[in-house]
Amino acid sequence: MAKNYISPGGFKKLQDEYNFLKKEERPRITRLVAWAASLGDRSENADYLYGKKRLREIDRRMRFLSKRINEAEVVDPQKITSNKVQFGATVTLDDGSGLKRIVSIVGVDETDARQGRVSWQSPLGSALLGKEVGDEIEVRAPGGVTEYEIVAFKYNEILIEEFQYDGPGES
Repeated sequence: MAKNYISPGGFKKLQDEYNFLKKEERPRITRLVAWAASLGDRSENADYLYGKKRLREIDRRMRFLSKRINEAEVVDPQKITSNKVQFGATVTLDDGSGLKRIVSIVGVDETDARQGRVSWQSPLGSALLGKEVGDEIEVRAPGGVTEYEIVAFKYNEILIEEFQYDGPGES
C-alpha cells in the first residue's frame, strides 16, 4: 500500500469536506427524502428518487474521504530541514529557455496544476525527489520529454484553498 502523504492544509480540506457531508449535506438530504416519502407514491416522486440517489453519492464520497483521512500521513513542510528535495518542497525550475516554473510537491489529494501543486507520484514530482540545487532532471510525460534544472527550493507552508461546497443548493 502506497503512503498517503499530505500537507496539513490538504488534510484539513479533506476533514472539512467529510464534516460538511456528515453534519450538513447528509442530514439535509435525509430530511428531503423523509418529506418526499411522506407524500405517498414514491415511484414517480422526483424529490424522493433524487434524494435517494444523492444519499448514495454522499455515502460513497464519505467512505472514500474516511479511508483517505485514516491512511493519511501528514507532513509539515515547515518542519523539514533537508538539503535535498523531499515531499513538501517548493521548487524553482528552469527549462533552459529562461522560463522559471515553481512547483510544490504535495499529496495526490491536493494536486492542482493551476496552483503549481504537483503530486509526489507524478512524473515531475517523482523526478524531483532526492535532487539538489543544480541537478538536472528529465521528465517523461504524455506530452514528451522535458528537461529542467533545479534553481532553488525551500520548505514553507503550502497554501491549500479551504473546502467550498459547489453542489446543488437547498430547495
